[in-house]
Amino acid sequence: MQLRVARPTDAWDEILRFYRDGLGFEVIDSFKDHDGFDGIMLGHRGQQYHFEFTRKSGHPAGRAPTQDNLLVFYYADAEVWERAVARMTQHGYTSVPAFNPYWDARGKTFEDADGYRVVLQQAAWE
Repeated sequence: MQLRVARPTDAWDEILRFYRDGLGFEVIDSFKDHDGFDGIMLGHRGQQYHFEFTRKSGHPAGRAPTQDNLLVFYYADAEVWERAVARMTQHGYTSVPAFNPYWDARGKTFEDADGYRVVLQQAAWE
């Protein structure tokens, strides 16, 4: 099974920079004017998930409905987690306090241009 998380955005360039440069995702595919939509897929080759961001001219996407709309990435290795957090910081992203304080104990939360949040959690998924 593969997972695609798809959502629209009004902040195309900022979203690309956040997920590609900050989080280190690769552009794995894109399309222009497919039935009026543009899209870009970001992920890591060989992984079973990726993200698709779309836009349609004249149709605003809006912002995340709450501060608790999260994508959570678990990093079992502390050094790998530290590098991921450092990459975000080096690209100008500052962590924000999590809406649920649970995520602040062992993680860092970052908010993208649409208000959706990504948690980099230093823990193994069990």
